[in-house]
Amino acid sequence: MKGRVYKSTGSWYKIKLENGEFIDCRTRGKLKLSASKITNPVTVGDFVEVVHDAQHEGTGIIESIYPRQNYVLRKSVHKSGHGHMIAANIDQALLVVTLKNPRTSTGFIDRFLVSTEAFRIPTVLVFNKLDLFDDEDFIALEELIEIYESIGVTCLDISAKQEINIDKVVEVLESRTTLISGHSGTGKSTLVNLLAPHVEQTVKEISKFADKGVHTTTFAEMFELEPNTLIIDTPGIKELGLMDIDENELSDYFPEMRALLGKCKFHNCKHLHEPKCAVREAVENGDISVSRYYSYLSMLEDSDTHR
Repeated sequence: MKGRVYKSTGSWYKIKLENGEFIDCRTRGKLKLSASKITNPVTVGDFVEVVHDAQHEGTGIIESIYPRQNYVLRKSVHKSGHGHMIAANIDQALLVVTLKNPRTSTGFIDRFLVSTEAFRIPTVLVFNKLDLFDDEDFIALEELIEIYESIGVTCLDISAKQEINIDKVVEVLESRTTLISGHSGTGKSTLVNLLAPHVEQTVKEISKFADKGVHTTTFAEMFELEPNTLIIDTPGIKELGLMDIDENELSDYFPEMRALLGKCKFHNCKHLHEPKCAVREAVENGDISVSRYYSYLSMLEDSDTHR
């Protein structure tokens, strides 16, 4: 029987079968062995083949995984040298970010965009908590939106708490499977509750001590808003370590740098100190944002980009 993974708890998976029924499944050991560098061989969004478990009535066993259209991968926080799949077979990603309470750094945003760009997954940036903004915050927001829209990223500004511009989010989600991600505390669960009231994700207050969110979503889970509109809610991400991205290819995942491919003096230019570097000239001329370039340098120095 073919089905799709709707929830992963690490040992059990909730699968929706083609007939619309749900069944709890485990994996066979061989699946884990075949994905030795991945901590979770099966992830939410996967299409799988399952059989009934003869030993445990009402449950199933995942026999195999169908080829993935794409997936979003991050460095495992628990196992060195391993990756953790956040979700698979998605049409787009939606990253919920905030300028305050807590603040999402541009470095984190850019790492997420590189991760999705590696599979050409369109990403929407949702700037939440407009209700907390002062005049300076709105100026900073305009500057950020200008940076990201200039490289083809859709940007939305909302307040999930006051339900401002939620209709814009609903519009971009329609008829797509969307991964929803972000730091803990950015209002992701509040937004999911607005989009799908039947979900009722737990919402917690921000930790005043660290100005960081408290994890409320424990496991990744997919929900249906409409028959062809699916969202995947994921646990809040503290850090995003990149996986399987060669340092010589990193700039290819920055659209503004990729546009200058072949314009540098040296074909293997890393855009550091090389003479006649088109990327550094673009930064100096204001055609590439300084924050994006600094994000690139930070990722280049990160051992996660080395093979």
